[in-house]
Amino acid sequence: MAAGDTRERIMAAARLTVQDRGYSGLSFRELAKDVGIKSASIHHYFPTKGELGGALADRYTSDFAEYLDGLLADGLDPRTCLVRYTDVFRDTLRNDNRMCLAGIMAAEHKELPDEVRTEVVKFGAMNEDWIARVLAKIGTTDPDAVRHRARAIFAAVEGAQLVARSRGDVSIYEGIVATYRGSGLIP
Repeated sequence: MAAGDTRERIMAAARLTVQDRGYSGLSFRELAKDVGIKSASIHHYFPTKGELGGALADRYTSDFAEYLDGLLADGLDPRTCLVRYTDVFRDTLRNDNRMCLAGIMAAEHKELPDEVRTEVVKFGAMNEDWIARVLAKIGTTDPDAVRHRARAIFAAVEGAQLVARSRGDVSIYEGIVATYRGSGLIP
């Protein structure tokens, strides 16, 4: 097995664990069992839990940004882009009631090592920037209004996911997002 394959398997298993149990629920010992390697091997790739958490959040942000930018590159209209955006959060819930990786980590903000906290903040900023770009395409021209609305949409979607997860019911997320659309918060 190549070193890159092992690192990727560690990252994949760690991502699922964090999305389910949060950063505090991430254990090198349990992760090693999930991947089928020794705990010391994880330390070879990620000397500290903070380095692993930072790498997870960085990858999550990069992957999500690539997906979102792809929506715009595909020439989808802005409203369809925003539907696809909210669908990602819904689909995460459908995957064993998991949460957005950065959202669940953000809930543990004070307990996160600096390198993880920094990456979680980058995820939020990336989302707000992308949403602002989409809103600008719809015709909102005031940059401050666009920025505030983008932040509100990001917070609303993350919050809807959290509420639905706490109830174990993805239809709650769908209902909340439909209400946001009906009220005009999300175009």
